[in-house]
Amino acid sequence: MKAITTYKHRVFGLDVVRAVAILLILCSHSTILLFPNSEATGLRFIQFFGTIGVDIFFVLSGFLIGTILIKHIESNQTQSKHFVQFWVRRWLRTLPNYYLILLVNIGLAFLYKSEIPSQLYQYFFFLQNFFEGMPDFFTESWSLTIEEFAYLIGPILLMFFAFIFRKLNKWWFLLMTLLVIGYFIINKLIFHFSYTNTPHDFNWSHSLRKAVFTRIDSIYYGFLGAFVSYYYSVFWSKIKWLGFGLGCILFLGLHFYIYKNQLQPNQFTFFFNVWYLPLVSISILLLFPVFSTWKTKGLNFITKISLWSYSLYLVNYSIVLLSIQYFLDVSRLSSFVKLLILMFFWVLSFSLSYVLYTFFEKPILNYRENLFRKRYRDT
Repeated sequence: MKAITTYKHRVFGLDVVRAVAILLILCSHSTILLFPNSEATGLRFIQFFGTIGVDIFFVLSGFLIGTILIKHIESNQTQSKHFVQFWVRRWLRTLPNYYLILLVNIGLAFLYKSEIPSQLYQYFFFLQNFFEGMPDFFTESWSLTIEEFAYLIGPILLMFFAFIFRKLNKWWFLLMTLLVIGYFIINKLIFHFSYTNTPHDFNWSHSLRKAVFTRIDSIYYGFLGAFVSYYYSVFWSKIKWLGFGLGCILFLGLHFYIYKNQLQPNQFTFFFNVWYLPLVSISILLLFPVFSTWKTKGLNFITKISLWSYSLYLVNYSIVLLSIQYFLDVSRLSSFVKLLILMFFWVLSFSLSYVLYTFFEKPILNYRENLFRKRYRDT
């Protein structure tokens, strides 16, 4: 019996997607570092890159995790123990880095005499943004809580189906995916009619975009892509350029319409609360037939950035950027010095991510592979 997942066979196109996502986030954070108080349109446009970078990560995560779950179904590994093994593999991938950086953030808060949230314990259980926005502490963790709960919900539903109907097939996977997407769209509707009666008090990004209760469907659009790419691979490959074109048109057209009409979340609440984020996820998913079939090896540094992306995401803002801002008022510096600070931010972020990946993340991943290789050898 072989393990379901492996790092031996990478798809270069998906490495490109991952690298683009993290670079968009770094570009966004660069503007926050250099111009923290600016409302300039150009800077706000670049800051928007970070939002899209996280959305790309969500769809990519769903695509990869959905494929793993499909392989469980096709290998008839659908007993409770198999899904527990899936969770253990996921947790060994995500939790060690998360808890290490959480502890580092707590240490830096004490060192910098910053405010520590009274609900700090919630960070240890991924509850800091379950129903509403989280405190301004370890802020990048908001997306990780959404991913962790997404990893739980799908397998729990599949276990329920397997218990009731004894055997799973692709249609149960599709039903599970559609149920999750439908449920969280309903949650968006509930949010819209319950929490936006006073628009002047409404922070759309904080209250909806970054809350578990309204965002898990973004990951499950990736599950839909996994379903089509696995079971209808010829169709998936055939429509790749058509999908790419439609995805670009949808994404650019959506944001051109928003920009042209100056739409704001606190004014056009129904559109932003219910439809905007799903449409962005769908537009990103439509690009995946091109990238998921791009298997020829490319530039090695792209693969390196992809491998370091999780570590980069964790260290670049709360550790590097906020530390620089603690010691320097960057906004008061000359343009030349700002350029030097920007270079320092990027170099230090990549250096720390390299160290974190090489000496912490990768050894744990190697331990995970050895653990499951031994388990499968013994069964």
